[in-house]
Amino acid sequence: MTDQPDKNKSEKGMPFRSGYIAIVGRPNVGKSTLLNQLLGTKVAIVTPKPQTTRNRITGIRTTERVQMIFLDTPGIHRAHTLMNRRMVAVALQTLEEVDEVLWLLDAHERIGPEDESIAQTLRGLTCPVLILLNKIDAVSKGKLLPSIQRCSELLPEKEIVPISALKGENLPLLLELIEKGLPEGPQYFSEGEFTDQTERFIAAEIIREKVFLLTRQEIPYGAAVTIDEFTEKEEKNLIVIKATIHTERDAHKPILIGKKGAMLKEIGKQAREELEALLGCRIFLELFVRVDRGWTQNHRSLADMGL
Repeated sequence: MTDQPDKNKSEKGMPFRSGYIAIVGRPNVGKSTLLNQLLGTKVAIVTPKPQTTRNRITGIRTTERVQMIFLDTPGIHRAHTLMNRRMVAVALQTLEEVDEVLWLLDAHERIGPEDESIAQTLRGLTCPVLILLNKIDAVSKGKLLPSIQRCSELLPEKEIVPISALKGENLPLLLELIEKGLPEGPQYFSEGEFTDQTERFIAAEIIREKVFLLTRQEIPYGAAVTIDEFTEKEEKNLIVIKATIHTERDAHKPILIGKKGAMLKEIGKQAREELEALLGCRIFLELFVRVDRGWTQNHRSLADMGL
């Protein structure tokens, strides 16, 4: 029997570190953009609209010394609807399951009551917390100083790192700090894995992203996507995907379909092109639109949609 390598040590004999890291903050502060930048690949969908992320998204970064398992979470806010309350519950539950927390704030905006509420929650944690002031590419240093001061008051003695998730500024420093805060541990995922999400889930999310980007007002918030068929035909280098876009209002269906089907075709075209690039094969994508009245307020419907 040959000796097996010690999974708790790096190739250079240093202790291997690993752990789960939650990315939390208000909606639209750049959490998903940060996750994608840290991984160097797109795992989480990104749109300019708040509350795009509905589920917990896992992203994995592995080097010879460390494995960082990031958990991108829905934005924490004062939720009034059942769906939004479930989204916030996902984020808060994640805080109880991780080894480290990244609290992301928008440096371009004033630190308000929702941020203060998040800080109060984070004060009760025993794991390391890093405060990240994002979007520094859009603010002057003079405007940044009051935010840094306020953060130090809300969470004293916590490291504060100004970053730009979009531009990648200060991310090497951030990765160093994250590594220092993680415990020694095993490699949970094999090298080359960058997420534990299924291809079906990723396909549904990319289609939903296109709905967010191409439709207006409240339509994206009442829409969800389910995958009805996901068939791989290896001999043809082809994946057949049939998906349903669910909307909660009758009036939204014709808008999602568009004149002579133009909107639905554009959603499908953009989603198909991205999926082909991501999965490295041809995609046959067929989309349907179905009205499920009030699904965002129905416990069973939310569960069917993965919420």
